[in-house]
Amino acid sequence: MITREKSIELLNRAVNDELTAVHQYMYFHFRLDDMGYDLLSTYFKRTAIEEMMHVEMLAERILFLKGEVEMKPSHAVEKIHDAKSMLIKAEAMETQTINDYNQFAQEASAALDSATKKLFEDLILQEERHQDQFDTEKENLETYGDSYLALQSIEHAKKASANTLTT
Repeated sequence: MITREKSIELLNRAVNDELTAVHQYMYFHFRLDDMGYDLLSTYFKRTAIEEMMHVEMLAERILFLKGEVEMKPSHAVEKIHDAKSMLIKAEAMETQTINDYNQFAQEASAALDSATKKLFEDLILQEERHQDQFDTEKENLETYGDSYLALQSIEHAKKASANTLTT
């Protein structure tokens, strides 16, 4: 027998964590865009959009189980202003989410809810991809230092200059 209440509880915890990720990554996007770091800024924006899609998938499952979707981010946005610290924070968030979703998948399985288990397993694959990308960006920053960010600023300046000439 599916224990709907347990699955709904796990799914809502995941919704809350995904909302936290959306807010945190959009904050990073805004800050990095303001600093002219186009590549990192765009990556955080795209990841936030993917996290929004995760919220939608989780909410659809909650509603299927006749539950109520709780839209409460689990944590406040951390006001981080340097790129390396942002990447460290993002990688840690993804690692925690992967650990949580592995646990949630096991709990859903124990509640005989294989569809919720599979949803968490599918999300783990996407979160692992995010984690890997954040790790790669962090390694690039460690390897190339400020030059890595300077190149992004130069590209940002080129685009801004090109837009000025066309308007």
